[in-house]
Amino acid sequence: MTDLMELFRHWHAGRSQVQISTALGIDRKTIRKYLAPALAAGLAPGEGGKFDEALWRELITGWFPEVGDPAARAVTWPAIAAHHDWIDAQLKASVTVATIAQRLRDDHGVAVSESTVRRYVAAQFADQVAETKVTVPRGAVPPGDEAQVDYGKLGMWRDPATDRRVAVWAFAMILTCSRMLFVQPVLRMDQTSWCASHVAAFEFFGGVPARMVCDNLKTGVDRPDLYDPKINRAYAELAAFYGLLIDPARAGKPKDKPRIERPMPYIRDSYFKGREFTSLAQMQDAALTWCTDVYGRHNHRGLDGAQPAAVFDAIEKRTLTTLPPRPFELVRYQVGKVAPDCHVKAGKALYSVPWRLIGQQVLVRTSGDVVQIFAGEQVVATHVLHLSGRSTNPEHYPPHKIAYTLQTVSWCRAQAEQIGPGAVAVVAELSQVNALHRLRAIQGIVRLRDRYDDRRLNAACARALEVGDPSYRTVKGILAAGTEHDGQPAPAAAPAPAFLRGPDAFDAERTA
Repeated sequence: MTDLMELFRHWHAGRSQVQISTALGIDRKTIRKYLAPALAAGLAPGEGGKFDEALWRELITGWFPEVGDPAARAVTWPAIAAHHDWIDAQLKASVTVATIAQRLRDDHGVAVSESTVRRYVAAQFADQVAETKVTVPRGAVPPGDEAQVDYGKLGMWRDPATDRRVAVWAFAMILTCSRMLFVQPVLRMDQTSWCASHVAAFEFFGGVPARMVCDNLKTGVDRPDLYDPKINRAYAELAAFYGLLIDPARAGKPKDKPRIERPMPYIRDSYFKGREFTSLAQMQDAALTWCTDVYGRHNHRGLDGAQPAAVFDAIEKRTLTTLPPRPFELVRYQVGKVAPDCHVKAGKALYSVPWRLIGQQVLVRTSGDVVQIFAGEQVVATHVLHLSGRSTNPEHYPPHKIAYTLQTVSWCRAQAEQIGPGAVAVVAELSQVNALHRLRAIQGIVRLRDRYDDRRLNAACARALEVGDPSYRTVKGILAAGTEHDGQPAPAAAPAPAFLRGPDAFDAERTA
């Protein structure tokens, strides 16, 4: 009633809805809602002279009975009470009150406001509503048993190397028992960065906890599930390497990892804000120093005033699992579709796979400088890592499709030597400028062996050199016209076979 009296006092004074909204902090839709009965009654701002509180209180009570008399709120409750059991079932199914009010209006035709439904639920389901708000304090976590990890945005930073403003994120891992904290600023939150930050955190702590509680981000969890979450393959390899159990928090339940949620504002304010950094590496070094000298030395309320670094050194450090003798080699998985050219994209590079997999989804695993491609659980191709460009294995193509690619310049020169010196000279002439650029012409001349014998082809090449145009088109034209011997002496006639002695010898033998 007090708020509405103030609203109508402003309106009576002739102030606009925008001015009322600014002065009282009330949404303009709400103002229009409460002014509607006054406008419908034909009232106008300033009508009746001085603002009469008693008159306006009576008007407001008539327009909005539930405001003037809280007991009048129950007038609309019988319509809601008719759906009491249905509301009970909705609340047990964790449906919000806002959704219940909407479904009452749309599905059941109950014309009540959301606030009325909220008051009804608060009065009739007090125990049930209170039960949902109960939180049970978590007991102490044994040393070395658990760590919690999360990302948090630190802010914007101008990178001196590129002179561009970029977003900086904090990868943070905290040991639940000692509250010892590791922070690493990153510019990307991809799979490689996620795993690399874990490796750096384990090296900072000097060991590995038994269990890791993380969010359901894609770099960690492919499919959230309360009982059987599907862990990202790269993250699962890291966990297997360190003997670590990944235990994701429930989706939408940040209280499952409160130890890491709580310090995020402190990290942002104490470590990042108001400081200048010359590079990402310097920023990361400063974060490690801050974790050790500032956060590690402050009196933590959750530890009854003890310092996280002192508790870590005293009871938790020795309980962590020893690091393996060699560090984890970062792994990245990508899924791609095999294109008609028998290549799949991974990063900015293309890698060939067997042609039978065209159109199928394959899994690309990158580890170090080796790229492996999986079809199901089978490795179908292995390549050396390329930052860009193509890596092609000719064996991945059908044999008849790669015949052209196998006919290299060296192969063509060897074929020309078999044809004759004219062909060798033509190939050498075409190779002088750029052998790879003229490769198709050289291959065409060599392939003329399929239609003409080597003697004619060699002569045609020699003739093309004489006319000064040793091209594929010229050699082919000479052969087609049969002019490969023009301008050259005709070849000597072959001697008659020994058994052909002429007609005189034949007559002599007959006479005898």
